[in-house]
Amino acid sequence: MKTIDSRTLQAALDGKSPPKVLDVRLADDFGTAHIPGATNNCVFEVAFHERLREAAPDPNRPTVLCGATDDSHEARMAAEKLERGGYTDLAILDGGLAAWRAAGMPVEEGAPLASAPEPPDGRRELDLDECRLQWLGRNLLNKHFGTIRITAGHLDFSGGTLSGGEFTFDLRSLRCDDLDGDPLHDVLIGHLLDHDFLDADAHPECRLVITAAETLPDTAPGQQNLRIEANLTLRGVTEPVAFTAAAGLTPEGRAAAQASFAIDRTRWGILYGSGRFFHRLAGHLVNDLIDFDVRIVTT
Repeated sequence: MKTIDSRTLQAALDGKSPPKVLDVRLADDFGTAHIPGATNNCVFEVAFHERLREAAPDPNRPTVLCGATDDSHEARMAAEKLERGGYTDLAILDGGLAAWRAAGMPVEEGAPLASAPEPPDGRRELDLDECRLQWLGRNLLNKHFGTIRITAGHLDFSGGTLSGGEFTFDLRSLRCDDLDGDPLHDVLIGHLLDHDFLDADAHPECRLVITAAETLPDTAPGQQNLRIEANLTLRGVTEPVAFTAAAGLTPEGRAAAQASFAIDRTRWGILYGSGRFFHRLAGHLVNDLIDFDVRIVTT
């Protein structure tokens, strides 16, 4: 893709047939600062294509795409979309708005962005309406999946770094989503709650207690940036587990994380259908691993 430097673009804008400058960053970033005369159409939004003909109505007019910096890919992503949309004369502003500013070019300023939320410190209770635990179990050919309700919990922070926490799950809230509305739903749930599996009459709750947390280096937002060690108590048995999570702060400053991990159920004495403990199971074989997807959000 062709690029154009800031000084060449400024000269073109001062000429008789100036190019169209299309700023494809977030609307908030555009409102804070942009090249005078530029039009905003955020490439991250699904309405980008619908707004394109209004934002840049002439596909044959020279069009310059402005992103944030050289190592942020929004302008390159937009260029691919415009090429496919029939735009014939495209260029990317080399270095984006950051380079434009550094070259001393004029910038139209707006209201500054809101400051980033303060990192959490101390104890934060869970927002139970926002927290989720989904489970998935398999056998050789089939699978079932559903939810378990998180009923209590908190996270502990020290200087913005996770230092501990505890979650409680109500096993009696177990639901199977793929059998919702099927008469077999309650049959399966009864089987999972009885002694063969969770033994919920004797042990109605499951508890996860964080014992250590480590921020992983060289990670970007959206990546697995946190390693957690914890003790999981199930059926009266406590065993250590470890997993990674993608963690961060919401725009409102609430701590949030999502993680996917699996446990070997036999470590907690759930032996039903395990090929390691029974010589012949036929259609009663159940895989040892149970998968969990967890979303945690604090208040």
